[in-house]
Amino acid sequence: MMHPIQTCKLIAEHRGDAVLVSTMLAMFVFDQLGVSPAGRLSSVPLMGGAAGLGLGLALGRPDKKVIVVDGDASVLMQLGGLVNVGERAPKNFMHFVLNNGTQFTSVGNLHRVGTNTADLTALAKAAGYARAERFADLDALARELPGLLAADGPVFVELVVAAPPPSYVAERKQPQQLPDLQFTRMGSEARALQQWLRETTHG
Repeated sequence: MMHPIQTCKLIAEHRGDAVLVSTMLAMFVFDQLGVSPAGRLSSVPLMGGAAGLGLGLALGRPDKKVIVVDGDASVLMQLGGLVNVGERAPKNFMHFVLNNGTQFTSVGNLHRVGTNTADLTALAKAAGYARAERFADLDALARELPGLLAADGPVFVELVVAAPPPSYVAERKQPQQLPDLQFTRMGSEARALQQWLRETTHG
């Protein structure tokens, strides 16, 4: 089983000048990896909205590759997002999903519904994605990733990853946290992304 840091690092290395939309665990992993904020958009606190944000960007800027790095629980919160992507079928849309079978990962690691029954890759295929693949091995992902990124989308890639241990358990309660950053981050990044897209307009 892969580690989220390994998969996100690989995606970042092959990203090029693509717009990067991420949410939940992936968002924090890209921060941890020091991925530049330029061209990034975090779907927070809009849990489940990453696919919709990415779809809008892909349709609005067909000259730009748009890479969405989603979470399994987030996808299941808005399955209609898969159907919208499948119907609109943007060729520049790439949708990764970190599947670790949990929600609120690294905080409380709550069990994610459908862990043993829902086939996310099959759901994407049924929704109309041009291609849907599943990887649990890092070497296999590294071999196939360049071709997947070059393929006409929408492409869906399920990444089976390990869940980091929870930070808070019964013996160690989560402290009160100021929510300001979580509620302002997406707006700040959206404004910066708008400017970045203006500066990188092709033609």
